Amino acid sequence: MVKIGLLSDTHGYLAPQVFKHFDDVDEIWHAGDLGNIELCNALEKFKPFRAVYGNIDGNDIRIRYPDFLNFKIENVSVLMTHIGGYPPKYNAFSKQLIQQYHPHVFICGHSHILKVIPDNTNQLLHINPGASGKHGWQKINTLIKFEVDNDQLKNLNVIEFQR
Repeated sequence: MVKIGLLSDTHGYLAPQVFKHFDDVDEIWHAGDLGNIELCNALEKFKPFRAVYGNIDGNDIRIRYPDFLNFKIENVSVLMTHIGGYPPKYNAFSKQLIQQYHPHVFICGHSHILKVIPDNTNQLLHINPGASGKHGWQKINTLIKFEVDNDQLKNLNVIEFQR
């Protein structure tokens, strides 16, 4: 079993709550719009870290992180990108990736809107962790924690905090 902390859209601000809430996770995943390389370095020092770059990220971040990740953890295949849409309104890039990789879980950010939606058409779980930075219209920041146990996601929890 692997415990995951998932966030997105920090836009250069790493709230202290992230360290508190992700203290017990095994890995942290970031779905883009990191904001600056110092934030990336802090998360990499804290826990094993996976990330994709977002539309606001500069070349320093784009050199270090890809536009999408496709990987397997335990027996769950994960596809993560920043701008993805949501079921059934995925953008063309995400549709192509989903058809190519057939993930069990599709993660994206960008909208600042927390969503966890089963996509029965593509037989996957769509997750957008919302936003955890200071930039954007959201008044409540969100993080997600969950466990990957063999071929299942378990104990998915949404964490809310004031920005």
